[in-house]
Amino acid sequence: MSEQTQTQGTQGLSQPRRVVVVGAGMAGVQSAVALREQGFTGTVTLFGAEPHQPYDRPPLSKAVLLGKAEGSAFDVDFEALGIELLLGREVLGVRAGEHELDTPEGPVPYDALVLATGAEPIRLPGTEGVPGVHLLRTLDDTERLRPVLARQHDIVVVGAGWIGAEFATAAREAGCAVTVVEAADRPLAGALPAEVAAPMAAWYADSGASLRTHARVARVEPGAVVLDDGSRLPAGAVVVGIGARPATAWLAGSGIALGDHREVVADDHLRTSAADVYAVGDCASFPSGRYGRRLLVHHWDNALQGPRTVAANIIGETPAVYDPVPYFWSEQFGRFVQYVGHHQSADTTLWRGDPSGPAWTVCWLREGRLVALLAVGRPRDLAQGRRLVEAGTLMDAEALTDPSRPLKAATA
Repeated sequence: MSEQTQTQGTQGLSQPRRVVVVGAGMAGVQSAVALREQGFTGTVTLFGAEPHQPYDRPPLSKAVLLGKAEGSAFDVDFEALGIELLLGREVLGVRAGEHELDTPEGPVPYDALVLATGAEPIRLPGTEGVPGVHLLRTLDDTERLRPVLARQHDIVVVGAGWIGAEFATAAREAGCAVTVVEAADRPLAGALPAEVAAPMAAWYADSGASLRTHARVARVEPGAVVLDDGSRLPAGAVVVGIGARPATAWLAGSGIALGDHREVVADDHLRTSAADVYAVGDCASFPSGRYGRRLLVHHWDNALQGPRTVAANIIGETPAVYDPVPYFWSEQFGRFVQYVGHHQSADTTLWRGDPSGPAWTVCWLREGRLVALLAVGRPRDLAQGRRLVEAGTLMDAEALTDPSRPLKAATA
């Protein structure tokens, strides 16, 4: 679907009376809050499938998992904001032509609808319902895993992506023996180029975890994971972190256009193919004029920033464009890793510092302009680099590779 065929927002409604938000994670909560902050006075209803008070996800793989925090509920007074919060309420479908949601309790009408259902973890084939196999996405997942860490089980983590590395970090901190198995030849194979991800493999051994690459799981048995080469790994528990996909199965038959990854296809105003329906966060892709391609961003900052654009477009007469510089961070094996931009559009890769050391940065340029940056233990590089990426600043390549010079002093 071309961007020109996207519908034009809340057609015929200068100010919708009823806005319904489906999904009570970061994107959904912030959409509801942003509507109030920007002056919306109509009804705001927020549906959450989980029974828990809406919560933030990053602490689940860190403080909450290790028992250092009891929860991560958002500090939002929904009642004071006049947001109707419906928890433990699953939405079954959308009848976009009738401006209604289908729920077990009956139809729910809306004037404007925000889809913010996030993403769901991909399950390891053949392990559904197998005892001792865990995912890490929800608060309930974390509550099931906390006693596993406390008992210091031998743990096998399937997948050396961001969530696998973060869980392995927490499990080692808890004193567990950890083996991480990865089908690719390196960690973060789907996220970073080989030369950038390769130095990160040493982090596992440094922390006392074992990393097995080129390793595929054949089956999970009681107390063991069997690899396709016949190897048996002791496993009191198995944690699967092999990626996530947009949680959009409930939109089947709605007529709302989905993309190749089952994500909702939104335009640059975060409008979907259906009138008065918006999509934001992990469940939606959007076209980036900055990078010249459609982006599907499964990170916290996107779920924080996008809702402001959604609220502005629901309320305002002048459409607001969403074209952010993506940003995310990860805490793993004693290192703080931050990334900003989109390196796939780059034509040049430059290093600042030694990747075998504790602190280094990778810069990606396109036609001499900084388009992305990965900083390991160099938060100042990230802070300065983010502004340079946003501005599309022309850089001096030689100065950029000198880690002793501030990044902002390396402009052309």
